[in-house]
Amino acid sequence: MLLAMRDDEETGRVTLAQVAQRAGVSISTVSKVLNGRQDVAPPTRVKVERLLEAHAYRRTTRSAHEAPLIEIVFHELESIWAMELIRGVENVAKAHGAGVVLTESGTRHAPSPDWLEAMLQRRPLGVVLVFSALPGEVKQQLQARSIPFVIIDPAGDPNPDVPSVGSANWNGGLAATRHLIECGHRRIGIITGPEDMLCSRARLDGYRSAMSMAGLEVDPGLVLFGDFHVEGGYDRAADMLSLPRPPTAIFAGSDLQALGVLEAARVHGLRVPHDLSVVGYDDVSIARWASPALTTVHQPLRRMAEEATQMLMRLRAREPVSTRLELATSLVVRKSTAPPPPGK
Repeated sequence: MLLAMRDDEETGRVTLAQVAQRAGVSISTVSKVLNGRQDVAPPTRVKVERLLEAHAYRRTTRSAHEAPLIEIVFHELESIWAMELIRGVENVAKAHGAGVVLTESGTRHAPSPDWLEAMLQRRPLGVVLVFSALPGEVKQQLQARSIPFVIIDPAGDPNPDVPSVGSANWNGGLAATRHLIECGHRRIGIITGPEDMLCSRARLDGYRSAMSMAGLEVDPGLVLFGDFHVEGGYDRAADMLSLPRPPTAIFAGSDLQALGVLEAARVHGLRVPHDLSVVGYDDVSIARWASPALTTVHQPLRRMAEEATQMLMRLRAREPVSTRLELATSLVVRKSTAPPPPGK
């Protein structure tokens, strides 16, 4: 296999032997660094990676058994919305003659060392990370090998030089809450996602803004952080509905959580939407088949993944890209929302 880097000082190419000579290490050590092996001393790894990055290293050929792959990385592969993202990545990958490999990062939000080592051995064309943060060490190792990366819905506020694609979460939270207020609700609960995730905080901020603009006070007991899963939605809705003054409406930060809210309402003997209105978020396929059909905020998941993968391919071609893209959300009104019961 031929490996090369750009070198502006010489002939345009630098061999592995030259990299090893400049770093004062063996060729096998440089190869270990390239392949993400962990049995290299950290100072040596940093020295080699800085050389690779300085010369804009990129692999010029692939062996016959290596297929061009785009890697999409989740911290878990259990959610229905993951399928929409996968389809979006596949649509663009197919157009570029590439396949898709799915992996789990092994940690809550940041890729683990085990994932990093395995990914570097797979040598993908690029990496799409979902709900992730990107530690400096991981970022440096990807950049040193010219492996482009894009984050979909970053867990935290990404640095300006980290490419990312998201949606208008604040607007989504605002629209969902405004809809409930316009229906006549005043005591509105929210079950958002994990507190340390950017999209969760943005949806909560949209909820707070809508309440404030309507002159409504936010009851702290009606603001709960969830986990975007059915069970979490059920547990937190059960807590809210057990309060002396329960809400007449609940805005759930995901459609899965909203399904949990529907079940909690049933267990408490409440009819949706006659006794309790429910709004979800994402507009995944099950939302329209819920009973009743779920009013929700449409998040363009498939298009987000398509845009992220297109950005990835432009980065690989060294074309200029905007490092942050935010797509619009929209409210989809179905059967799970209505005016509150008389006197509530």
